[in-house]
Amino acid sequence: MNLIEAHKRSIEREKKKLGVSDYGLLWISFLRGAFVALIIERLIFH
Repeated sequence: MNLIEAHKRSIEREKKKLGVSDYGLLWISFLRGAFVALIIERLIFH
């Protein structure tokens, strides 16, 4: 199985499960990354 094709299927499955568009999935990914960065920043610098 091609890794790229598996990744594309995984993204489509998550979009269907969450009921969002490509744009919505991008926002979810961005917010999740910002949240993780905030937690890491708090753990390291405070």
